[in-house]
Amino acid sequence: MAVNRFVLNGMSFHGHGAINEIPVIVKSKGFKKAFVASDPDLIKFGVTQKVTDLLSANGIEYEIYSNIKPNPTIENVQRGVNAYKACGADFMITIGGGSSMDTGKGIGIIVNNPEYYDVRSLEGVAPTKNRTVFTIAVPTTGGTGAESTINYVITDVEKKRKFVCVDPNDIPDVAIVDPDMMSSMPKSLTASTGMDALTHAIEGYTTKGAWALSDCLDLEAIKLIAKNLRKAVANDPDGREGMALAQYVTAMAYSNVGLGIAHSMAHTLGAVYDTPHGVACAMMLPIVMEFNKEYTGEKFKAIAEAFDIDTTGMSQDEYRKAAIDAVQQLSVDVGIPTKLEKLRKEDLPFLCESAAADACAPGNPRPATLEDFEAMFRKLM
Repeated sequence: MAVNRFVLNGMSFHGHGAINEIPVIVKSKGFKKAFVASDPDLIKFGVTQKVTDLLSANGIEYEIYSNIKPNPTIENVQRGVNAYKACGADFMITIGGGSSMDTGKGIGIIVNNPEYYDVRSLEGVAPTKNRTVFTIAVPTTGGTGAESTINYVITDVEKKRKFVCVDPNDIPDVAIVDPDMMSSMPKSLTASTGMDALTHAIEGYTTKGAWALSDCLDLEAIKLIAKNLRKAVANDPDGREGMALAQYVTAMAYSNVGLGIAHSMAHTLGAVYDTPHGVACAMMLPIVMEFNKEYTGEKFKAIAEAFDIDTTGMSQDEYRKAAIDAVQQLSVDVGIPTKLEKLRKEDLPFLCESAAADACAPGNPRPATLEDFEAMFRKLM
């Protein structure tokens, strides 16, 4: 029997008002000054302030770092490292979606492992020696699950590519999953991040590394997303809470077992066209499910049933089609486009090569050739 490793947060808090635990944690650890990494929009709309007000009320100093792009860059990380060192912080709070969390992970790792300051050397599984700086992660999107993963993705603007970093040393020490922090998310972002979570769950469930524990988590996440994403897009509080849990649960799994080529292809679309990650994942997911279906055993039956489809009497072809159709319908219902107008024929060779080289590709249940990638990308045109 194979030995399977699982890396999880040391502690997490869930539910409405969970952010109130932050000052308690900080004081119990004796920390003095927070480095708050959060993106400009969250600061502009007062979401970050929900946390910084708590810090101020409890006499905890902080400095905000907001040089963070939706697809965070090497420069965003390096400037963050410099800012962290200059401000005298002794711990970090990341507030936001994957962009804030990923930037924070890169910063925290390099602060304690300065030999990786170039950032590019962190690609893949880097042998860092030291844990990241103490980090409290506060998600504001119901999708990325970055607060509970050992992965982060950085964009190399110069080379027009994204690269994945996998490092058990980067997982945040504490996750604060408070659905109230997600209540001001616009419909489009709720939809795209929710579909990102579904892509995590389905790819994690069907990846080569999947096993009994990850399957339990991913199947439950699929059920939660099928039940709650439409409601969350309508800003229903129960839907928000369901999605907050779903994205955390599936991230626990995919962080440890990997993903597949829907993410490989989404990464390269994001790097070349700056396509929002969740939108790219949502567009690729049904296409990749169709490509993988013959390599998934009976798992699509369980996926269909997670969408509350009665598979009694269905053939294998029928329940596989039902699962793919259910995913496609959910994506359409929450307003995700099915075509990418920016995609150009002359970009296909680079897109295919980048997707094939992506760190998520080896986990896909079915190997994909460059010709396979091109055929799938063409379905977006």
